[in-house]
Amino acid sequence: MVEISTSILSIKKGEEAETFFALEKAKTDYFHIDVMDGKFVEKDTYKKMLEYSSYIKRISNLPLDVHLMVENIDESIEDFLSVEPNIITFHYEACKDKEEVMKYIKKIKDNHCKVGISVKPETNIEEIYEFLPYIHMVLVMTVEPGKGGQTLLTDMVDKIAKLKKYVDDNNIEIDIEADGGINLKTAEAVKQAGANILVSGTAILIAKDYKTIIDELRK
Repeated sequence: MVEISTSILSIKKGEEAETFFALEKAKTDYFHIDVMDGKFVEKDTYKKMLEYSSYIKRISNLPLDVHLMVENIDESIEDFLSVEPNIITFHYEACKDKEEVMKYIKKIKDNHCKVGISVKPETNIEEIYEFLPYIHMVLVMTVEPGKGGQTLLTDMVDKIAKLKKYVDDNNIEIDIEADGGINLKTAEAVKQAGANILVSGTAILIAKDYKTIIDELRK
């Protein structure tokens, strides 16, 4: 069963509350929280995403899918644990060595939260294979992280397929999330490759009817 995690990155200012309620009514599976620090990626959404997450937590029971695109993972984990997310995903590229990766995995799990590792387009998927037994999800960036509305990089579909084959061959239970450029045209290839959680923002938020597009993406 494919799940949909709606990115709230490009929600219009002043329309936050009504959009959150409409997305919940449309039965998105998660709110996807794109946390950027202006260092690891160019854009800075840190404060805004913390505010949005706190607000969603007060008005909704839907799970928060927190994606940290930050240099200071330690501090960000602390900040976002306060909104009791379902999962916190950090970037493999932001860690200086394997010990650091394991440290963050442990820290997140010790706080009764699921943990994910994200990889940028240029990172070989094999680099994270050793961590798969310890985590709940791999987030494959299908665009360069940092801004919404980009076009999906088609060779990332092969990357997802390679990860899916490895996971199946080794009987590892894990979610594969695809993030970036996901819309009705690109979703099918990503699902066929093995992704079972799709992050979509722009495609959903510009639609007249959130439920219709979420249902279509999920099919």
